Amino acid sequence: MSQTERSAALITLRNIVKQYHLGKTIVPALQGVDLQVARGEFTVVMGPSGSGKSTLLNIIGCLDSPTSGTYHFDGQEVSNRDFDKLAELRNRKIGIIFQSFNLIPVLNVIENVEFPCLMRKDPEPLGSLRERVVKLCEDVGLGPYLKHRPDELSGGQRQRVAIARALITHPELVLADEPTANLDSKTSEQIIALMQRLNEQMGVTFIFSTHDPRVMQHAKRVVHIADGKIVERNPLVAA
Repeated sequence: MSQTERSAALITLRNIVKQYHLGKTIVPALQGVDLQVARGEFTVVMGPSGSGKSTLLNIIGCLDSPTSGTYHFDGQEVSNRDFDKLAELRNRKIGIIFQSFNLIPVLNVIENVEFPCLMRKDPEPLGSLRERVVKLCEDVGLGPYLKHRPDELSGGQRQRVAIARALITHPELVLADEPTANLDSKTSEQIIALMQRLNEQMGVTFIFSTHDPRVMQHAKRVVHIADGKIVERNPLVAA
């Protein structure tokens, strides 16, 4: 594959294999996955529990490395980078929304959202950062809750904090692992609609892993995975 072909896609995975060792047993999680994702996509990875979708997102998000195969992000190979370089890439270009929110209990909404930016080697001045944080929190519907801590928020509000935290670093990619799993139907619809709006307005690429059909209905593209292999790639127009 040429440099031009790699640059045309934000994400290019070639023959990705991931194996885990349990004692003397080798457990295959991904078995030769090929996948390209263009900038600005709103893509869902569908599959049952144990299909490999969370492992796939972990590799795309540079939280884990493949056993073999190549991964190019924004035209650069990252599958062979060390832990520190992967952490720097995540902090600069990738936002992650976790199923369990992963908010810091002792910090309020503003402090949770700004935290990734403060962890950078060259942090932004706090004054301008705070302005951006407040604006973003208001954009995702958290204006009245800026001083609230996570235990003072509903599940949907906590997920909005997680979304704002993922976006505050101006990422090129946002990953969401089962983002509606802990939410009721109404709140799930609101969160999906919010992420869809942010995708359209900001041009950020979104990739979800889920088995929730409500999420799939909003996707522009659905990738089906089973037993560690991609079995189907469908473009899907949102209803």
